Amino acid sequence: MQGIEEILILSGLVTAEQVDECRQVAADGSTSLEQCLIDRNYTTAQAIAQAFAASAGFLYLESIPESMAEPLLLARVPLAFLRDHQVIPLKSEAGELLIATANPLRFQPLDELNLLLGGGAQYAVSTAKLILDALNRYYPLEGTKQMIDELEQEGDRELEQEMDFKDIEDKDVASMASEAPIIKLVNTLFLQAVKRGASDIHIEPFEKEVVVRYRIDGILYQIMTPPKRIQGALTSRIKIMAGMNIAEKRMPQGGRIDIRVSGRPIDIRVSVLPVAFGERVVMRLLDKSRTFGKLKDMDFLSNDYATIESAIHRPNGVIFITGPTGSGKTTTLYSILGELNSPEVNIVTVEDPVEYQMAGIGQVQVREKIGLTFAAALREILRQDPDIVMIGETRDHETAQIAIQASLTGHLVLSTLHTNSAPATITRLLDMGVEPYLVASSVVLAVAQRLVRKLCSECKAKDTPSADLLASVGITPEQARGVTFYKPVGCKECNNTGYRGRLAIFELMTMSSAIARLTMDRADTATLKRQAILDGMTPLVDDGARKVLQGLTTIDEVLSVAIIEQTQAE
Repeated sequence: MQGIEEILILSGLVTAEQVDECRQVAADGSTSLEQCLIDRNYTTAQAIAQAFAASAGFLYLESIPESMAEPLLLARVPLAFLRDHQVIPLKSEAGELLIATANPLRFQPLDELNLLLGGGAQYAVSTAKLILDALNRYYPLEGTKQMIDELEQEGDRELEQEMDFKDIEDKDVASMASEAPIIKLVNTLFLQAVKRGASDIHIEPFEKEVVVRYRIDGILYQIMTPPKRIQGALTSRIKIMAGMNIAEKRMPQGGRIDIRVSGRPIDIRVSVLPVAFGERVVMRLLDKSRTFGKLKDMDFLSNDYATIESAIHRPNGVIFITGPTGSGKTTTLYSILGELNSPEVNIVTVEDPVEYQMAGIGQVQVREKIGLTFAAALREILRQDPDIVMIGETRDHETAQIAIQASLTGHLVLSTLHTNSAPATITRLLDMGVEPYLVASSVVLAVAQRLVRKLCSECKAKDTPSADLLASVGITPEQARGVTFYKPVGCKECNNTGYRGRLAIFELMTMSSAIARLTMDRADTATLKRQAILDGMTPLVDDGARKVLQGLTTIDEVLSVAIIEQTQAE
């Protein structure tokens, strides 16, 4: 078989000069010849894969649907081997063994995989991105093949007898390898979720299957599909761990689980909701050992950082952190508390729930069932001689009223609010029934934020966005000149997503005299936003554009969280 260079030149995809140019670039090992040709827009990954397939006489796969991925077949091969060599075993529509590769010139891993699976495989070629994406989506959770096999072999009656539901509080999940299959499965779900940095676990029942998904960096990924017949036992195990009633299957229930994973204390908030084909379970994971970064490391604009620093060191006033669920409001609040926390001040919080423990701070857990609401807790907290009060969420008029009154009597109050933008904080408070003069005299700062995924530093590639795309986030041709833009690619370091971790984009609005006047006049959000921009506010989209220009994220990521607010304000 011909070499890579000959295949690409003879197929007419690229010229000899382009190959020579990229050969020199790839000589230092920083990239491959093929990747260089793709990055420079000389050809595409799909075209290279088709050329490889034609040269080797293999089938070309333009997609890898789930119907071709068999979990038990995939589980026979270590995931590291498949990722490292960019190969994947599949089942064709006729049920035959098919091995797809991104590079048919690498014979050894193909032969080894064929031998491991019993021989007789046909070969196919696809792009590395498609193969890695298929592995990420379809490869079963590490360590579950044996458990699933055990579960399949157990009868229903035997399975019930084997289930040993214990109080596992303060028990280390990593050491519980000898438990019954259902218990091992649940423990493995928790262990792998923590290892992968998942924030949520979803267990979703459908007519013929149960799907388990993890939310990682804000995106849901399918992890495994356990047998439908164990659905009831799986849900019951989680409900008992969370202190719920396993006999009640018609009403929603909530609970929590405290466990340790490899020595780390993890708090799991559990929500069970009856749906058409069973009970849907969603679990939020909170790492109690987590530490919070400093405000100066959160990538605020220099003038925004000065603004928030000035606001949090005031003796009184209300500061609102706003945004939808999952936008990082709690992280920002705890970072502020970490900076303010010192022996000289008394800080008390009221939260639902207390998500993270902070030494030196009094944290009150809301308990609605016994009447300990946000408002009731706040009234009592103000008798505790606090200097700073943090309210987990301002949900209603009563809580907002007490928070504002607390600020007017010499306390600094921090809280969160669900609004789409910083200026919308004012209109939201007015809608709650708070008097305009109280809002104007107490609110010091409103900070709106969103989370965008960070590009993976290991695999991001240069990109040339169109002028229209740049304009959609307000980047002018002059700003773009000389700037290197990047796009996601995908590698084993980022689970082939092209993104790794998240960062926040911000919008800060201070209560200027002009904003205060508009508040007294009950101005709408759009009017408030126009004035705030005149006062120097950087809108969410503009802060996102700044982080695109820094090479930290992509325009698509910014638009996914900020374009709605921009449109509403126009």
